[in-house]
Amino acid sequence: MATTKRHGKTFVQQSKYYGVDNIFEYMVETYLNGNISFFRQLYRELKPAGRKLFISWLFAEVHDAYREEIILATF
Repeated sequence: MATTKRHGKTFVQQSKYYGVDNIFEYMVETYLNGNISFFRQLYRELKPAGRKLFISWLFAEVHDAYREEIILATF
């Protein structure tokens, strides 16, 4: 993975960099697999607009049982 800090990247840039179709799905899978510190890193690499888009995506795509946990893990 990345050895340098990445900040302010768009959804598309992050998806391409990590080689995934949807960075948001990848972030949720990472969280659910227990790698919370890497999930936080992925979240912080997004631009503020991407972070808002991720939270909106969570409400549409993620089961209620996990949604609150994931949102709290972003802090």
